[in-house]
Amino acid sequence: MAFFSSSFYLLLLSSIALSEAAGWVGVNYGRIADDLPPPEKVVKLLKDQGIDRIKLYDTDSTVLTALANSNISVVVALPNELLSSAAADSSFTDNWVQSSISHFYPSTKIDAIAVGNEVFVDPNNTTKFLVPAMKNVYTSLQKYNLHNSIKISSPIALTALASSFPTSSGSFKQDLIEPVIKPMLAFLRQTQSYLMVNAYPFFAYASNSDKISLDYALFRDNPGVLDSGNGLKYSSLFEAQIDAVFAAMSALKYDDVKVVVTETGWPSKGDEKDVGASGENAASYNGNLVKRVLTGSGTPLRPNDPLNVFLFALFNENQKPGPTSERNYGLFYPNQQRVYDIPLTRADVESGSPTMVNGGSKAQVPSSKGQTWCVANGKTAAEKLQAGLDYACGEGGADCRPIQPGSTCYNPNSVEAHASYAFNSYYQKMARASGTCDFGGAAYVVSQPPQYGKCEFPTGN
Repeated sequence: MAFFSSSFYLLLLSSIALSEAAGWVGVNYGRIADDLPPPEKVVKLLKDQGIDRIKLYDTDSTVLTALANSNISVVVALPNELLSSAAADSSFTDNWVQSSISHFYPSTKIDAIAVGNEVFVDPNNTTKFLVPAMKNVYTSLQKYNLHNSIKISSPIALTALASSFPTSSGSFKQDLIEPVIKPMLAFLRQTQSYLMVNAYPFFAYASNSDKISLDYALFRDNPGVLDSGNGLKYSSLFEAQIDAVFAAMSALKYDDVKVVVTETGWPSKGDEKDVGASGENAASYNGNLVKRVLTGSGTPLRPNDPLNVFLFALFNENQKPGPTSERNYGLFYPNQQRVYDIPLTRADVESGSPTMVNGGSKAQVPSSKGQTWCVANGKTAAEKLQAGLDYACGEGGADCRPIQPGSTCYNPNSVEAHASYAFNSYYQKMARASGTCDFGGAAYVVSQPPQYGKCEFPTGN
């Protein structure tokens, strides 16, 4: 009996240790779009989905007000265009902290400030302002006695590294080390903050798909990659990238500074050059990453440091410039429907399924063999839906007989309902191939059978 008790105690200790080693998952809430729901609805969506950490790209008052008393932890940002002012004058940061931080805190749970974003690649050459701006913001926080509650950091891109492969050779670019990297790391150590890192295995895979295994990029089963320099074996490109940053920090004797991954994600759609951009791959990457973070330990190089990440992004943002992939990183469409189903919380991971939006049922992460349907986006203009409907029933060759007057799916007699049926018929006819549920942005894929009256939507099975 004594042996059983001590064994149980050891098992309990190990489970507690595993829990403590696991990290957390947040989401970036970007707003470069003209069709997003109001902040109040976004906060409800976050709470419904169990998302309790978000990162913003500014300090928009309507967003921070909506987040008040929500118990959602928030990282806010001082944008790059304010860096020169923040670096030059502490009275500027005093006013900024008063109006953008202390005015909302603690009702809005601000726990960090990102000073700038990927400053080293900013075409406006703001690098020289970064560390002075960080120091001035910190001094201003001290004046409001907030410096112990709110951390200060700045997200860097992996392009700050001169070398990242093999992982053990990780090093920062020489021209950045003395002017900004070492002073920034010294500041982070002094203030007990952490380095913010934006890491995208998608970019590395898209540029080197002939050399990098897709399974390795998506956290799927693979033989792994052995680092001959440190003898460690990597089973995911993401962990190799993060450990390259740790190696670069170690080379400068800053092993004690922690890291939070402030952006990572995978696009669900892209142009021809965006190799690997698809809904299935996005669901694999983000879903497997969430499971890895919430149930695992740290990286091979720092196994005792939890992996903490912010997924990019909450919504597809239709006004982001650049390739198609830039507008398709969202976990949700602007109408708050999921782009694909993945777990977002520990409870989701443990139950094997994510909680669906709007209190719906639960669904597994879809695979290429899973059942999916194509439906119309109800927020799309009726003219655009009608144009898509006409194409699907005409040139597209969809079976639109059930939505003709008197037929089984004629009711409800609305453009959205008829378009959904036609879009889905075309989508199933095309074997649910990537890109066949778009119709100029008027449609999206769902993993639950659509419900329009008594009409049953067919599948391709």
